[in-house]
Amino acid sequence: MTTGNTTEAPLSARRTWLREHSELGVSVLLLALGILVLTDALTMDVDIAQRGPVGPRTVPVVVGIALLLVAALLAVDVLRGGRGEAEGGEDIDLSEPGDWRTVLLLAGVFLGNAVLIDPLGFPISGALLFWGSAYALGSRHYDRDPLIAAGLSLATYFVFNNLLGVPLPGGPLMEVL
Repeated sequence: MTTGNTTEAPLSARRTWLREHSELGVSVLLLALGILVLTDALTMDVDIAQRGPVGPRTVPVVVGIALLLVAALLAVDVLRGGRGEAEGGEDIDLSEPGDWRTVLLLAGVFLGNAVLIDPLGFPISGALLFWGSAYALGSRHYDRDPLIAAGLSLATYFVFNNLLGVPLPGGPLMEVL
């Protein structure tokens, strides 16, 4: 007569080992990102008329190799017993759960901005983005926040559109601005 404990022990040991070496997940992510960057860089179309040793592939290849190197060094360090230092923020209580309401509000504000930027233009969607972000992060000045958000959005629009030459959609305010 066997019990389920014989199969649970190796599974429990495996889970414990994975928890103790969870930084290997970061190493795997860096490895995958390095392979992606190198693959993209090496399959890039390059103009035949390129002169000199430095071309458009140089920086992506260097970054991809650096990502692979960091992934390997991190994996070796973790497997030798190295551990990342726990977060020691000044005013962060690590025993408290995350504030998912704020995270979800911010995600909704960013997604709303992505959806509204084309039909409404950047000045309006940017104002909603700045006001929504301030609200999600705890500001409750209903008289002041929309005005600051509108001013910040218009200033950002003018800096990018007029000074930097990065065209942003103006939306219905295009004729007014």
